[in-house]
Amino acid sequence: MQALVATLFTWGMTAAGASPVFFTDRENRRLLDILLGFTGGVMIAASFWSLLAPSIEMAGELAVPAWFPAAVGFALGAAFLRGADWILPHLHLNAPMHEAEGVPTTWRRTTLLVLAITLHNIPEGLAIGVAFGALAHGLDQASLGGAIALAVGIGIQNFPEGMAVAMPLRREGMSRRKSFWYGQLSGVVEPIAGVIGAAAVLFWQPILPYALAFAAGAMIFVVVEEVIPEAQRSGHADAATLGVIGGFIVMMVLDVALG
Repeated sequence: MQALVATLFTWGMTAAGASPVFFTDRENRRLLDILLGFTGGVMIAASFWSLLAPSIEMAGELAVPAWFPAAVGFALGAAFLRGADWILPHLHLNAPMHEAEGVPTTWRRTTLLVLAITLHNIPEGLAIGVAFGALAHGLDQASLGGAIALAVGIGIQNFPEGMAVAMPLRREGMSRRKSFWYGQLSGVVEPIAGVIGAAAVLFWQPILPYALAFAAGAMIFVVVEEVIPEAQRSGHADAATLGVIGGFIVMMVLDVALG
C-alpha cells in the first residue's frame, strides 16, 4: 500500500507537469533542457544512493561476494530495458518519424511519443516499489525515510517528463485536453510497476539485492539512452549539464538527509 501511494504521487507529479499545456502552447526550450538534465541527475543519484549502495550492503547476508548481486542485477536491468526498447515501437521526443525505434508499425506519432515515456517510467516505478517492499523485512539497510526520499526525488523529476510529452503534442495541433491526457497517461505505469516490485520482494526476500540493482540498471539505461541526449539536442548543452549536477545534488541530499 505504501508503494502504491508513493507511485500515485509520482504519477500525480507527471500530471502536474503536463498541466501547463492548458495555459500556453509552447515551452521554454532552454528551461525544459535544464529540467531534463535535472531528471537525469536525480535518476543517476537515486541509482547509487537509493538502490546500488543498499544492494551491496544487503549482499553481505548472502553466501555470494558483495559485488555479485549488484553487478548481476544492474546488468539484467539494463538488458531488460534494451530488450523492451528493441521490441516496443516508440519515438523519442522531438525526433523525426524515421527515427522511430522498435518493431515497424503504422501507429501515429502521438502514440509512439507516449509509449517512449511510458516505457522508461517502468524502472522508476519498480525502484520505488522495491524500496518500500524492503521495509517489510526489517533490514537495517532499508528505511522509510530512504524510500520516501526516493519517491519524492522521482516525483520531482517526473514534472518535466509530463511537460515534455504534453507540449510537443499541443504544438502538433492536438487539443489542450488531449495533450494533457496523453501527458499524464505516460506516468500511469508507475503505480503498476511499483506494486509489482513491492510484491516481488515482499514474498521472496533473497531477490531483494538483485531487484534493487535491477531497477538501478534500468534507470541508468534510460538516462544514457534518452534523457541526457534529449537534453543536449537543442543546443543548450551547458545549461542541461548544470541541470544534471543540480538534480544529482538534490537527490543525494534527500537520500542522505531522510535515509
